[in-house]
Amino acid sequence: QLQLVESGGGLVQPGGSLRLSCSTSGFFWDYYAIGWFRQAPGKEREGVLCISRGDAIKYYAESVKGRFTISRDSATKTVYLQMNSLKPEDTAVYYCAAGASTYCPTSDYAYNYWGQGTQVTVSS
Repeated sequence: QLQLVESGGGLVQPGGSLRLSCSTSGFFWDYYAIGWFRQAPGKEREGVLCISRGDAIKYYAESVKGRFTISRDSATKTVYLQMNSLKPEDTAVYYCAAGASTYCPTSDYAYNYWGQGTQVTVSS
């Protein structure tokens, strides 16, 4: 049973940091790229970052460059999204997804499996 579970969301003040985790199980870890996406109220889902199975990183959102980083731990099959210098516009539900691809997909349609999401709220 393929499963992705996000955790680590919460309420943080502007300028603060959060680390989201995406715990995975039930599939061949080495064959998948893992991406993070987010959806703010009233807006379409947007890609944030992706890490390929070869640890190449792709930024989908220019707005997070220099603030967000992504990493993966093959021992625990967990992908992390480190978010620093958070802004109110980062408020959204954050999702992780897995795509059976050597490289990070260029479209979210290429992602096969999705988690349920974790809420991140940036507010004073």
